Amino acid sequence: MAKVTKEDALRYHSEGKPGKIEVIPTKPHSTQTDLSLAYSPGVAEPCLEIEKNPLDAYEYTAKGNLVAVISNGTAVLGLGDIGPLAGKPVMEGKGLLFKIFAGIDVFDIEVDEKNPEKFIQTVKAIAPTFGGINLEDIKAPECFEIETRLKNELDIPVMHDDQHGTAIISGAGLINALEVAGKKIEDVKIVVNGAGAASISCTKLYVMLGARKENIIMCDSKGVISTKRTDLNEAKREFATDRDVRTLQEAVVGADVFLGLSVANVLTQDMVRSMNDNPIVFALANPNPEISYADAMASREDIIFATGRSDYPNQINNVLGFPYIFRGALDVRAKAINEEMKLAAVHAIAQLAKEPVPDVVNAAYQLKRTTFGRNYILPKALDPRLLTRVSSAVAKAAIESGVSRKTITDWDGYCNHLREMMGYDNKLLRSFTDMAKAHPKRVVFAEANHINMLKAAVEAKNEGICIPILLGNEERLAKIAAEESISLEGIEIVNMRHDRETERRHRYARILSEKRAREGVTYAEACEKMVDRNAFGMMMVETGDADAFVTGVYSRYSEVTKLAEQIIGIRPSYKHFGAMNIVTSKKGTFFIADTLINRHPSTEVLIDIARLTHDAVKFFAHEPVMAMLSYSNFGSDKQGSPLKVHEAIDYLHTNYPEMVIDGEMQVNFALDKKLRDDMYPFNKLNGKDVNTLVFPNLSSANSAYKLLLEMGVAETIGPIQMGLNKPIHFTDVESSTRDIVNLTTVAVVDAIVQEQIEKRKA
Repeated sequence: MAKVTKEDALRYHSEGKPGKIEVIPTKPHSTQTDLSLAYSPGVAEPCLEIEKNPLDAYEYTAKGNLVAVISNGTAVLGLGDIGPLAGKPVMEGKGLLFKIFAGIDVFDIEVDEKNPEKFIQTVKAIAPTFGGINLEDIKAPECFEIETRLKNELDIPVMHDDQHGTAIISGAGLINALEVAGKKIEDVKIVVNGAGAASISCTKLYVMLGARKENIIMCDSKGVISTKRTDLNEAKREFATDRDVRTLQEAVVGADVFLGLSVANVLTQDMVRSMNDNPIVFALANPNPEISYADAMASREDIIFATGRSDYPNQINNVLGFPYIFRGALDVRAKAINEEMKLAAVHAIAQLAKEPVPDVVNAAYQLKRTTFGRNYILPKALDPRLLTRVSSAVAKAAIESGVSRKTITDWDGYCNHLREMMGYDNKLLRSFTDMAKAHPKRVVFAEANHINMLKAAVEAKNEGICIPILLGNEERLAKIAAEESISLEGIEIVNMRHDRETERRHRYARILSEKRAREGVTYAEACEKMVDRNAFGMMMVETGDADAFVTGVYSRYSEVTKLAEQIIGIRPSYKHFGAMNIVTSKKGTFFIADTLINRHPSTEVLIDIARLTHDAVKFFAHEPVMAMLSYSNFGSDKQGSPLKVHEAIDYLHTNYPEMVIDGEMQVNFALDKKLRDDMYPFNKLNGKDVNTLVFPNLSSANSAYKLLLEMGVAETIGPIQMGLNKPIHFTDVESSTRDIVNLTTVAVVDAIVQEQIEKRKA
C-alpha cells in the first residue's frame, strides 16, 4: 500500500473545488421552457401528485437514489470523539464510495448532538428527503438505541454501517474460511476481542449463521466478559460467559476463530499457536491489526488470516457491502434493511469468492492468479461483479421478505441497467490505470514525431502509467517539443538510424533472420528492416529491451500488421490475430470486432476472431454473448460473406459448444432480443442481451463503431490487439492524445499480464 503523507492528503482534499462531492443538475436547464418546467410554474404538478400519493416522490424526485450519511462524530474511524465537523471529511468520503461503486447520490449530514433522543428526533425530521439512511461513526452503546429506534420509526432503509457492514463482510469471510478449514460453524469455538458496536453486531450475525452462543467468548479491555462481572451494559450481557476464563490468553486456547475489533498487537504468536488446527484469525483493528501479518504468518502454516488492510490478502472491507446493499434496497423501494437482506448479502459475497476471478481483477491486484483458498476468501473491492451480484441478492431478499414497495421480475434487465448506470467501462479503465501506475512498463512509441503520440507519451509518463521510449531523431523531437512547450526531461529517445545503434540493429537482424530463416528472411533483408521504426520497435519488445509497443498514427496498418506477425508471431492455437473496440453508450457496453486487422476474412479467420474476442471480453470481466453479423439471417442468403459467417457458426457450435454465440444475423436482430427470439426461437442466444458483435469484414466493423462515435452516441477504447504473442498495439490515424493514452494503458496491462504468464511458464 502506497504511503500517504499529510501533505498529500491535505492537497487531495483542498485542490480545485474543496471537498470530495458536489451536486449537479440532471435535467436540461438552458432555456426558459426548461426553467419553467424545473421550477415555477411546472414544479407545481409533481408537488400536487406527491401530495395525493407520497410514494410518487420516488417517481418525481431524487429520493429513490439519495442516501443520507449521518454522524455526530463520536466515533470517527480510529480518531474517536472528534466532533461532527471534524468528521465531515469521512462522511464525504463515504459519499464518494457510494457514488463510484453503486451510483448512489449522498448528502452528508453532520449533527451536533450527542443526546440519543435529540439525535433521533433530528434524523426523523429530515428523513422524508431520503430513500435511505446510513448511520456512521456513532459510538456504542448509544448507536444501538439510535439505530433500533430509527429502524422502528421510519419507513426507509436505515443501517449503521460500522455495525452491520463489518458484520456482513466478516460473515461472508467466515463462511468461506470455515469451508477452507473443513469446519462447521455450529461446532467452532469463537473468541471476540472488543465489545463495541462492530464486535457485537458481528457476533450476532455469526449466531444467525449458526454459531452457538455457548461456544463464544467475548473480551473487552478488562478481560473476558463473564457473568460474574457487574460492570456490563445490556449489549455485553448478551454474550457474557459462565466459563472459568479471565484473560484473552486463556480464552484463545483451543479456539477455532479469533475476531479482533480492538487495538493493535494484543494477540501474540504463542496465543495463535495455542489455537485449534487451521485457526481462523480476523485481526481487524484499524490501522494496525491485533497481530501483524508477518507475525501471524510466522506463527503457523495452517492459519487463515484476514485484516482490514488492502496491502494483505483477505481484506475485510465494508465497501464490499454497503454500496450494493443500499443499491438493492433503493431499487425496490424497501421500507427497511432487514435480517434477510443482510444474510442475502453475506451469501452473495461469499459465493462470488468461489467463482473464477476475471483477469481484469487479477491484473488490478498484481496479477496473482487468484483462486478460492486460504489467501482468497473474499472478493476484491475492485471486482465489478459485486454490483450486480450483491445488489440483486439484496433486492430479491427485500421482495421475498415483504419489505419492498416495488417488484423486479426481469433480473437480467436489472443487472444490465446497473452496469449501464455505472458507466461500467470507465470504471474498468480506471482500474487498469491504477494497475498501470502501480507497475509501469517500458512502452515504445514508434511515431513520436506525431504531435498526438508525443503528447500521449509525455502525458502517460506524467500520470505514472508507463516509462516511455521515443523512436526518432533527437533534434527533430526536441524542436516539436519546444514548439508545443512539452518537456522531454527524463524520457529516453532512441534514434534507431544513428551510428550508435549499429550494433543493436545488427543484433536484432541476426535474431530475426534466425527466427524466420525457413520463411525466407535473410540476414541482409532483416538488416534493411531494422531502419524501419516499426520493425525496430517491435524487436525491442521481442528481445526484452522494452515491454510494449504503440504505433499507427502514420503507418499503414496493413504493412505494420504483417511486420507484427513476422517479428512477434501469433499466439499458439491461432493462425490469425485481430483487434477489438470497447464501445460504451446509453444502451450499454458493446465489444466490436474485427475493427482493424482483417480486411476480407475467410471462414477460418472469422473463427479465430470469434475465439479471440470471446477471451478478450472475459478479460474485461464481462460474460460474452456474441452475435456474428451479416446482411442476412440464419442462412437466408447462401453465398458471399453470409455463407462464410454461417460456416464459422457451424464450426463454433460443434467445436466450442460452451461459447454463447449465434448468427449469421442482422444487427437489429442481434440487439433486439424480442424481435430475434420471436422470429427465430431456435437461436442459441434466446432470452439474452448481446454485448459482443463480430462483423463479417473490416469495412463494416470499422464503419460501425466510427459512425457511433461521430454521431456522439458512444465512446470507445481501442483498437485493442488480440492474438499476438507480445503487447503490440495499433492506433488509428485520427486518434486523439487521450485515445493514445488509453491505448497505452491497455498496452501496459497487456505487458503486465504477459510478464505474469511468462513467470508461470518458468
